[in-house]
Amino acid sequence: MNNRHEWRHDVYLKLQETNTRVYLEFIRNAVQQLPGVTEKPCYSTPAFYVNKKIFSRLKEDCETLVIQTNEREKWIDTDPLTFFVTDHYLNFDYMLIALKTVSPEDLTHLLITAWYNRAPAKLQKEYEGSQSPFD
Repeated sequence: MNNRHEWRHDVYLKLQETNTRVYLEFIRNAVQQLPGVTEKPCYSTPAFYVNKKIFSRLKEDCETLVIQTNEREKWIDTDPLTFFVTDHYLNFDYMLIALKTVSPEDLTHLLITAWYNRAPAKLQKEYEGSQSPFD
């Protein structure tokens, strides 16, 4: 096996692990309420899109989520062990989230916000119209 196939095989095995499956189930449940969301692979891991724009994806380690955000510094300052960035993402509007330590409430909030940042106005209005005043 060459390195690329080994890498993909390793990712495949990690995607089968219980923790990864739990993380993905949570993420999928959180985004299923959002209009226009599609899921397709990105670097052999599940990624979530709206209007063909990626807003979140599972990193290849299957323990970290890449997510679009306009408030990266705020989150990193709050909890740098959970929210962080690597050199690769310094010039992009993404941050990384350690799935082991993020709270369900924060993760849900960040997923909805990332979707909202990428969604067209029509889908944003559709989502806003579907929410009860008590959500």
